[in-house]
Amino acid sequence: MPADIELPFERQEYRDRLHRTRLAMERRGVEVLFAADPSNMAWLTGYDGWSFYTYQGVIVTLDDDPVYWGRLMDAQGARRTVWMDDEHIVGYPDHFVQSTEEHPMEHLAHTLASRGLGNRRLGVELDNYYYSAAAHRALVETLIRIVPGASEQLSERDGISDATGLVNWQRKIKSDRELEYMGIAGEIVGRVYARLRDVLRPGMRKNDLVAEIMHATVTGTETHGGDYPAIVPLLPTGLDATASHLTWNDKPMEVGVGTFFELAGCYRRYHAPLCRSAFIGEPWPLMRSAEVALIEGLEAGIEQARAGNRACDVANALSEVLERAGIERTARCGYSTGLSYPPDWGERTISFRSTDETVLEPGMTFHFMPGLWMDTWGLEITESIVITADGPARTLADVPREIIVVDA
Repeated sequence: MPADIELPFERQEYRDRLHRTRLAMERRGVEVLFAADPSNMAWLTGYDGWSFYTYQGVIVTLDDDPVYWGRLMDAQGARRTVWMDDEHIVGYPDHFVQSTEEHPMEHLAHTLASRGLGNRRLGVELDNYYYSAAAHRALVETLIRIVPGASEQLSERDGISDATGLVNWQRKIKSDRELEYMGIAGEIVGRVYARLRDVLRPGMRKNDLVAEIMHATVTGTETHGGDYPAIVPLLPTGLDATASHLTWNDKPMEVGVGTFFELAGCYRRYHAPLCRSAFIGEPWPLMRSAEVALIEGLEAGIEQARAGNRACDVANALSEVLERAGIERTARCGYSTGLSYPPDWGERTISFRSTDETVLEPGMTFHFMPGLWMDTWGLEITESIVITADGPARTLADVPREIIVVDA
């Protein structure tokens, strides 16, 4: 690694992560892991680039430094961001990219074989945004073709393990430095909402409001610039707010209807998601009563978000409050979050739901997300939280929870 590169974490932290990953590999009987999720790639190696639209990944073995594998033009990006030396950076030629005649995973198979790893027990992230059925077929078929005895070794049942989530679960407890980055992200999202309050007005085009949001997100604070979040701003209005994941248009902000905002501050790829709602004019009484219940439910859930309690305890505390208010809500109400790339800022591990009995531990971080999507309106008031060693969880951002009311 060049001397002028500043890693976001000390090398020892990367080695500690690698050690935890190897222990998980051994428990699953995996000798070679191929991690294609860019979040897992960054967590293991530091790699940071907008290159996940092509095939890439990190090769992890039980006895050597990880290997970055990706497009040749992105290998230089690896040299600028990872902690490993050049021997552990491999790029494939551009004739593999979006070719109808050969697949990049054929190159990966040859890379594994050349390093003596072609007949080891392989683990891949089968259920992942970045690992396709075509990729899996090309990898397996090429290994069978070029590695002696691989046909038996790489049978679907015995030779390739589904390592989906293997690395993700090692990321569940954040280090002090990771929590520092998430705290900065929380400060950034607080400034985003402060800007939103300043500029939101009736008749304002929604895309102009999003421009203000994006500007504040990237501007960050006086001391820390913001990164791009893994999800674009979500801010549906009125009937559109009955849906949870709509983005924006160029229509004016309307009087007499509500809008919810799902945004995040992001610093060095670490996220602090936060949702708030706004209304131009006087909010409807039904929405006001839901606001009271939702805030009370948030407080009840945060009170249960303690080390030693379970993820389901948080969900059940919220549900009890909402049920007393006559509000039926069946979706999960939170998820583990932290380091991420598009299209999702969740870690895809722990969920706040009645069936998840994962024990909460200090250093775990969540987006506690009890959004309400009703027949004619929607309301979102959420918090990003950190499980502490003593007492209830602490929030990453300091933003008033009440509906933002704008004078009509």
